[in-house]
Amino acid sequence: MAGYLGLDTSNYTTSAAYIAADGVITQSKQLLPVKEGEMGLRQSDAVFHHTRQLPERLEELASCLQQGVCAVAASDRPQQQEGSYMPCFLVGAGAARQLGAALGVPVHLFTHQQGHVMAALVGSDSLSLLGRPFLAFHVSGGTTDALLVETDETSFIRCRVVGRSLDLKAG
Repeated sequence: MAGYLGLDTSNYTTSAAYIAADGVITQSKQLLPVKEGEMGLRQSDAVFHHTRQLPERLEELASCLQQGVCAVAASDRPQQQEGSYMPCFLVGAGAARQLGAALGVPVHLFTHQQGHVMAALVGSDSLSLLGRPFLAFHVSGGTTDALLVETDETSFIRCRVVGRSLDLKAG
């Protein structure tokens, strides 16, 4: 029975995961290389590394993918707000659209932040929180936010910033 393929190409990591019909999650991820002494990557460098690393991540999941894919999901931007954009996410979103078209399956685009929230819910066995509002803290990269998370029919969950660090970020 077919499963779900998820892709995320953030400014730090190239990630792919397959969720089998029985709920087993298999992941393949690789940090983006940052030269010693540097603090991070320019977006153009992140895009370059993702175009090299994403095929390798998918090859690592080949045995899972042979079970079939019923839908593909990817992050396409950092947050659910106007103007939220980082070119690195276009690599994963573009690959998801290509795979969806080739396989004839639906493609679902989400934000990187939604991915973090859902990963926390799955990892803490807290999916029961879905369907009612709850608060979540998003600590990632340059982000330290308190989020009000609500179920949303158009985007599955809606994350609204209700508190934010004004100076140093823990992420």
